[in-house]
Amino acid sequence: MTRTPEGTTAPGALDIEDVTVTVGGRDLVHGVSLRVAPGEVLGLAGPNGAGKSTLLRTVYRTQRPTTGRVLLDGEDVWRLPGKQVARRLAAVLQESAGDFDLTVYDVVAMGRTPHKRAFAGDDAHDRAVITHALTRLDVVELADAPFQHLSGGEKQRVLIARALAQQCGTMVWDEPTNHLDLRHQLDVLTLVRRFGATAVVALHDLNLAAAFCDRLCVLAAGRVVALGPPAEVLTPELLSSVYRVDAEVGAHPRTGTPYVTLLTGDDGPAKLPRR
Repeated sequence: MTRTPEGTTAPGALDIEDVTVTVGGRDLVHGVSLRVAPGEVLGLAGPNGAGKSTLLRTVYRTQRPTTGRVLLDGEDVWRLPGKQVARRLAAVLQESAGDFDLTVYDVVAMGRTPHKRAFAGDDAHDRAVITHALTRLDVVELADAPFQHLSGGEKQRVLIARALAQQCGTMVWDEPTNHLDLRHQLDVLTLVRRFGATAVVALHDLNLAAAFCDRLCVLAAGRVVALGPPAEVLTPELLSSVYRVDAEVGAHPRTGTPYVTLLTGDDGPAKLPRR
């Protein structure tokens, strides 16, 4: 298995090929095809119910596609052994999957499980990786605290630290800034950029998505409606048709990245159109 100098697996190429997910006779995702190049950060955007989380579940193997395939470096993730996939692909989920009766350190240490034999303890390398992840996410002082007693934002940072400890070259992030304050939102998305992994990141905040993602894929009703660099995808017309809001899109005066401003009042109401 190829590894980077830091010990992570090398960034992988992620291909989503004509994926459809049908549940209860309804297509939650319909015919989605995407290619994410090694080391690329792809932002996944769209209104609630657009299919973002469902699509990500097909990648990290909790929702089998009804049709289509998900390939990691040309291999179907649904045909690979689970432990092998976990060594190469990590997920940070929107929900915490319940409370763990474990300390913060123990939760982050779970990220090392794919790299060890069954029931093996942590060695010096594992402990170094875990401590590094705790430090990067600013939760090292919480290492001995019960996970279930943390705030929502603290839990989110711990779960991101767990994914970081997994040392995978490919990652999917479902609303990683959920529950985080402004400082930690920036810290986490900066980490996504600097980590160098192939990443698919579902984000509601379009300004953050434009600032940190190489490309944006916008979903609506389970279909891809726009795909490309943020400056090409984020247009007033798209925001009106997909999000049903009036907005201006300009370049940020300092960074040059696209910046969305919702219009309110008489200058351009951000009201939902009447049906």
